[in-house]
Amino acid sequence: MNVFHPPCGPVQGRRDGDVVRVQGVPYAHAERFERPVPVEAWTDVRPAVEPAPACPQPPNAFLDEVLGTRWGELAADEHCQRLTITLPGDLGEGERVPVMVWIHGGSYTSGAGDLAIMDPAPLVREQRVIVVAVTYRLGLFGYLASGERPANLGLLDQLEAFRWVQRNIAAFGGDPRRVTAFGESAGGDAVAHLMTLPEAPRLFTRAVVQSAPLGIARGRARMSEAMGRVAAAVTPTMDASEVVALQERVAAPAKRFGLLAGMPFGTQYGHDPLPPEPLVEAAWRAVAPSIEVLVGNTAEEARLFVARVPAVKRLAALPVVGRGVQRMLVALVTSIVYGRPAALFARRHARAGGVAHRYVISWAAPGNPYGACHTIDLPLLFGTWDTWSRAALVAGATPDALAAAAREVRRVWGDFAYGRLAAAGAVPGALRHWRV
Repeated sequence: MNVFHPPCGPVQGRRDGDVVRVQGVPYAHAERFERPVPVEAWTDVRPAVEPAPACPQPPNAFLDEVLGTRWGELAADEHCQRLTITLPGDLGEGERVPVMVWIHGGSYTSGAGDLAIMDPAPLVREQRVIVVAVTYRLGLFGYLASGERPANLGLLDQLEAFRWVQRNIAAFGGDPRRVTAFGESAGGDAVAHLMTLPEAPRLFTRAVVQSAPLGIARGRARMSEAMGRVAAAVTPTMDASEVVALQERVAAPAKRFGLLAGMPFGTQYGHDPLPPEPLVEAAWRAVAPSIEVLVGNTAEEARLFVARVPAVKRLAALPVVGRGVQRMLVALVTSIVYGRPAALFARRHARAGGVAHRYVISWAAPGNPYGACHTIDLPLLFGTWDTWSRAALVAGATPDALAAAAREVRRVWGDFAYGRLAAAGAVPGALRHWRV
């Protein structure tokens, strides 16, 4: 039996080939609209062999098609504060390896830490690291203040998960002094905002901020207030399915706020644990000397979204100029929302005395209409062809081509976690990175 004895209490995992999985371990608990508190330690061996449940969320047929996921593939539970640890199956007695804590994306409204497409086994196996995947509250359950109800509950969940890692990960062979926070899209945004906390350097010493929409992170207060007024209709006692059903109505006021409406739910400055918006730059500068960062984006982030806008579809259909106009829009939105803010984040970090690396991912499946769009980094880090074969995102690629590129991209992430990333480098046809 794979039984571990961390301070939280004994847990039994399971061997899966050459990795060991310890799944669905509770790290915190909270009633609806309440701040999380750490789970009390237990004494009996807790089976940890089932995936963590997802936070209740509405179906998203578009993302299911693009990513090859299935709505409902995981059980749903608003008490979803669970994490899953995947570790090499052959760790030696007393061996300690770097830990990578994964915060999934999904616009703060969808996703889960244990989705099949985000299986970290290849990353664990090849790079000899431990990956901890965190599931946290989303949407109305986790990311909107309304009246006396606090904001940033999902972010507070993540904060408790990092604290749990510091207390417990050594029992699994992890080195609590070498923890890397990494996340994509909303997950990258969350990692960036966790960095504003004075406590952050005690929780992780490296951070990978992947495709974070930092260009729409500011100036959100009026939008959040408008949504919060509608959210007053959501009660602490209604069924979770009713809360999910109201989410679209609550998000409707965001439509008049332009690009910000691309992510209606999100972190709110000036609400625990985040500083007021005017002080966020100073908070990032303060932690810069203590946290090394790798921050970047895909070459065509907006290609995932732009083609779905009706006006853009009409423009793209114009003879001769249509395709060119679409390419220009993709480049512009990619720069405004992702590329330029990532560059500014890295430069500020370096000027404040920190080590900062930038990257751009350019890999795309041949002939695929999504190109090197938002989320293309996911199949390069997680899963195998078996988990990604249904995804429209990789249609046109061969299993061997995807696997070859993924191995090299995972090597870059592993080198970063070990603190040995070169000042500059490239994976031909897939990625380039450089120190700022």
